[in-house]
Amino acid sequence: MLSLLKTIREAIANWWSEFTLQTKLLAVATLVVSLVMSGLTFWAVNTIQQDARMNDTRFGRDLGLLLAANITPLVADHNLTEVAKFSQRFYSSTSSIRYMLYADETGKIYFGIPFWEPEVENSLTIERRIELPEDYPEESDKPMVRQHMTPDGVVTDVFIPLIVNKKYYGVLAIGINPNQIAVISTNFTRDVTIAVFITIWVMVILAGVINALTITKPIKELLVGVKQIAAGNFKQRIDLPLGGELGELIFNFNEMAERLERYEEQNIEELTAEKAKLETLVSTIADGAVLIDNNMQVILVNPTARRIFGWEGSEDVVGNNVLHHLPPTVQMEITKPLYQMATGECESAEFRLALNQPIKRTIRILLTTVLNLQRESIKGIAITVQDITREVELNEAKSQFISNVSHELRTPLFNIKSFIETLHDYGEDLSAEEKREFLQTVNHETDRLTRLVNDVLDLSKLESGKTYNFYGVDLAQAIEQTLRTYQLNAKDKGIEISQEVAPQLPLVTGNYDLLLQVLANLVGNALKFTSAGGKVTIRAYQLDTYALLPNQSPQVRVEVSDTGIGIAPEDQQAIFDRFFRVENRVHTLEGTGLGLSIVRNIIERHRSKVNLVSEVGVGTTFWFDLTLFEVETPKPEVEPTNVS
Repeated sequence: MLSLLKTIREAIANWWSEFTLQTKLLAVATLVVSLVMSGLTFWAVNTIQQDARMNDTRFGRDLGLLLAANITPLVADHNLTEVAKFSQRFYSSTSSIRYMLYADETGKIYFGIPFWEPEVENSLTIERRIELPEDYPEESDKPMVRQHMTPDGVVTDVFIPLIVNKKYYGVLAIGINPNQIAVISTNFTRDVTIAVFITIWVMVILAGVINALTITKPIKELLVGVKQIAAGNFKQRIDLPLGGELGELIFNFNEMAERLERYEEQNIEELTAEKAKLETLVSTIADGAVLIDNNMQVILVNPTARRIFGWEGSEDVVGNNVLHHLPPTVQMEITKPLYQMATGECESAEFRLALNQPIKRTIRILLTTVLNLQRESIKGIAITVQDITREVELNEAKSQFISNVSHELRTPLFNIKSFIETLHDYGEDLSAEEKREFLQTVNHETDRLTRLVNDVLDLSKLESGKTYNFYGVDLAQAIEQTLRTYQLNAKDKGIEISQEVAPQLPLVTGNYDLLLQVLANLVGNALKFTSAGGKVTIRAYQLDTYALLPNQSPQVRVEVSDTGIGIAPEDQQAIFDRFFRVENRVHTLEGTGLGLSIVRNIIERHRSKVNLVSEVGVGTTFWFDLTLFEVETPKPEVEPTNVS
């Protein structure tokens, strides 16, 4: 029950909230007027009823006294026949009397109209007694009047004591019917008032419904439509079959919305095209671009800037404060200049910073103010982010390369110059053996200088993007030639050098001279770092199918193993860098430090990678894979410069 009442209350509240203020005021005014009119009407009806009751009371009392004056002597003489006749005539002569009852001193009814005792006893076989009011004074000679409600209206009861010579003979009870004219008038007035009240509210409800359907609903629809238009929804239409001024207003509204929609579509197409051009231009530039407003809110950011600042996986930074998303290093550096530019204190700024997150890199940040068309006020700030990590690395590599080459050239040149000056100045004082030793040293340093120059030239060629032709290469022949070249060197050092080449090894795609240089560098390094009694082995075999990746072409693996000193784990990543020499760790001065850099570049030209497995004191194995040669060989490509 409570839930039902709550539901009804909520429904009424929602229904009432939908009305406009004007409608609510009209309803309240109507309610007040109707309540006042109804109250006045009911007050008038009540007054009329009270007057009618007073008149009935006076009439009943006077009529009772008149009747009692004529009946009392007859009752005292016990002439009940005359009492009955007189009462019958009196009852028949007026319609105002509802009943007449005669009771003796004990209250027993001995005569009554329209019924009397014999009939009552015969029909009911009971004794009827009159019930007098509790406050009825039996010894008083004044009548008592009361009223009670019946289905036919209010009946006035008059109780007149029958007293003769101060002797009480009983009581006469007369019932007086209400005044029919007053009753009819009162009922009519009440019915008319109720009908008027109901009619007023029916008219108000009908007026509210008509108002809601013809005026309020169209106005609400228009209000919603105007709000939608203001919000940018130009597809809003109002479909109400109305005529007159409201119909014309709705028609004009729909026509306006249609025109705005056409204008919007045209403008959106133009703006979308311009925005697409701008976004395409911004997204394709190599530098990062971030556009912010004067409140530091991000307006536009391109993919490069997202990648540099690590914004790719995070929530969209557009619409947020840029300072809340920048790395701490960048935030500390550019916060003050940004606010200075926003207030017009400066127009541009430039910074060079090193980032450690999301990855380690060096960036250059350029800040530039964005002015309006009249160039009078600042509309925002453009942040250009350049990743200069490669540039810094190249400059460092260039400086290091020049430093290393200068150092490597200076040592043999100094030795050559020193020994030649000694021979020139003190040649006559030197023995033949000393002169021969000096000349051998000069020759050795000259060879070392030649090797350095040749290695630098070879590395320069590989990194310059020179085009090489690739064709079918017989690895067995290249391995055999390499072994013949280093056989005597290995024999002098007491090192066993051998080959393990699979029979009928297929041709591989590559450049014979480049692969021969790879094998020569790897075997030369192996012999250099292997002690007497050691072993150097060259292997070549075709990989099994299960060892290949899915959709990978058949390949041949080449391995160069030695039992030398090995390479420490901390050196295995840097060993392919230029001028890095393991011999510095073992106190030797042979080598230029460019051999493995050349090997790596050549193998990368063959679309492969050099790998190594090494253990200090056990030995080292370098290996790489080459693709089998096919009838249709790939066209030679110019690889981009790769500088370590």
